[in-house]
Amino acid sequence: MTTHPAPEGSAVTTTATSLRTGLALRGVTLGYPDGESRLIALDEVELTVAPGEFTALVGPSGSGKSSLLAVAATLLRPDRGEVLIDGVDAGALGGRERTALRRERLGIVFQQSNLLASLTAVEQLLVLESVRGRRPARARGRAEELLESVGLTGAEQRRRPHQLSGGERQRVNIARALFGSPSVLLVDEPTSALDHERGVQVVELLAEVTRTHRTATVMVTHDRDLLGRADRVLAMRDGRLTEEV
Repeated sequence: MTTHPAPEGSAVTTTATSLRTGLALRGVTLGYPDGESRLIALDEVELTVAPGEFTALVGPSGSGKSSLLAVAATLLRPDRGEVLIDGVDAGALGGRERTALRRERLGIVFQQSNLLASLTAVEQLLVLESVRGRRPARARGRAEELLESVGLTGAEQRRRPHQLSGGERQRVNIARALFGSPSVLLVDEPTSALDHERGVQVVELLAEVTRTHRTATVMVTHDRDLLGRADRVLAMRDGRLTEEV
């Protein structure tokens, strides 16, 4: 076995190869206290998403979709099982290392864009460099190129959130999630605040960036009309994951 190079400025190491291997959940179980009993949110979930694969996840409210995303994002520790990001077992890491793993190898697109009101579109990406302890000025070119790749050019990149449409804000959100060159992209209901046409555009964009950036992408959605661009569709019910035909 070889040692996986740690993300720059982090202490994360693993015994996986240096190539991207995507996301793997192995026997993941998660429960929450529910009175005197325990509610099982995830029940022995098995999931593998390869680099460049776009997986859609559907299911009724309360089925476990949000819990799966939170565990995959290393925001929640499962009661049992493993969460592997490029072969790194997140459960074996300390808090600081897990934060570094999340920052360097995970991109998260939330349901709401959560953009900072005072910053322009390009500044939304550059502020992440400050968080990573790097110089934002050196990253401006990449930020501009990334925004252009999601369809925001010229003056649009200098607009603040209130000057952008809902679809444009979500594009900034996607570009921001991709800015750290993540291996895994987790997307939570990205079209819930958009009309159908803009929703289709956002999902088509996600499919495109998955291929272009070779991310292992998982998208939770309630809109079955948008599933045609996914490589596969998985369904959750009562904490269990099944593949739809």
